[in-house]
Amino acid sequence: MIKTLFIANRGEIALRVIRTAKRLGIETVLGVSEADVRSAAAWLADRVAPVGPAPSAQSYLSVDNVVKAAKASGADALHPGYGFLAENVALARACAEAGIVFVGPAPESLEAMGDKLMARTVGIAAGLPVVPGGEAADKDAARARAEETGYPLLLKAVSGGGGKGMKRVDEPADLDAQIDMAMAEAQAAFGDPRVYVERFIASGRHVEVQILGDGTSAIHLGTRDCSIQRRFQKLVEEAPAPNLPDDKRAAIEQAAVRLAEHLDYRGAGTVEFLVDAETFDFFFLEMNARIQVEHPVTEAITGIDLIEQQIIIADGSPLSLTQEMVRPFGHAIEVRINAEDWRKDFQPSPGIASAVRWPAGAGIRVDTHIFDGGEVPPFYDSLAGKLIAHGKDRGEAVAKLGAALGNFALAGMETTAGLHAAIAADPRFMEGGVDTRFFGEFAHG
Repeated sequence: MIKTLFIANRGEIALRVIRTAKRLGIETVLGVSEADVRSAAAWLADRVAPVGPAPSAQSYLSVDNVVKAAKASGADALHPGYGFLAENVALARACAEAGIVFVGPAPESLEAMGDKLMARTVGIAAGLPVVPGGEAADKDAARARAEETGYPLLLKAVSGGGGKGMKRVDEPADLDAQIDMAMAEAQAAFGDPRVYVERFIASGRHVEVQILGDGTSAIHLGTRDCSIQRRFQKLVEEAPAPNLPDDKRAAIEQAAVRLAEHLDYRGAGTVEFLVDAETFDFFFLEMNARIQVEHPVTEAITGIDLIEQQIIIADGSPLSLTQEMVRPFGHAIEVRINAEDWRKDFQPSPGIASAVRWPAGAGIRVDTHIFDGGEVPPFYDSLAGKLIAHGKDRGEAVAKLGAALGNFALAGMETTAGLHAAIAADPRFMEGGVDTRFFGEFAHG
């Protein structure tokens, strides 16, 4: 059994992992940068271990620093959370070499899904439909691909995620300049300038499936919808995906399981699809081989602790659940409350929080690391907390979300709570099933 767990992350996800580990009787050691030594997660962990200076490149993104700290702490397992090194093959391999259990998939799965072109090839081999497109090694190749797929199209970083290195191109005249920008962003963010071309589906919905696998078999925990995005970054997530025909939902869920079993996947993962909002045709996009930011909405409707399942699987046990045991109830919606001034183009607003009031009540969950005196430092992601509303149906979940946002307060920094309140009251959102065009239309009135 895992006895001591090293958490190689920070903020709300570190707190989330610590709470489950403590409930399971596992000692927790938190890796902290110099900026996080007085954080809420550092206070809750059994022990802390320094991983470097405040800048993430010298701390949370340093495989050497993280593994050395984990080994020195005596930890026998490491949980990477999400972001930072969560899908880093080098970290998974370094943990194995150090005799530390990596709470995540095997390096081979990380490698296959971390490269978007390789993931596309694996998806095709597993029988999943993919969006037309392909690699663009240089501008000539990109022009040829663009001619094949047609406009508008997307340029996507091969090693990308979070909208970085992703550019929409509407006209042939814009292609060369957008390729330069996409490659530069990809190199800066991922150290890999490669991009590929993909058809842009204007009426696309972003639907994903939560899966669990033990390396032999896999199950799904239903769908989520993450179509409300700004610059390809998610703002609102909900489960299950609303307004999907039952046969299409079942086909998407089974496609996700098929991919996981094709990979002999071990751990928690999310298989992402693009669904045409008009025809409901769906296409495999990628797989996130880690826990997702939006995992609480799946937990809310299933009652399953996904962090616990990750730990059980990493410990070498087979799946503790069967597909028949997964019985979703109701609807859940999550909004990410960021320390950003959304009225000023989402300008980061780091600072020290005061007069903090997080909502509470039946069907309300808050995952946060920010309380009175808590800091959102300028070095990292601006997430202050996640607010999750769960109701017996989507209408009740939307109503609870709106009421909860009205009870939220936080001084010392700007937040996106007001934006989320406006979205929750929008008639199109209340109806459900909006596509990725929603936020652009919403923001421009």
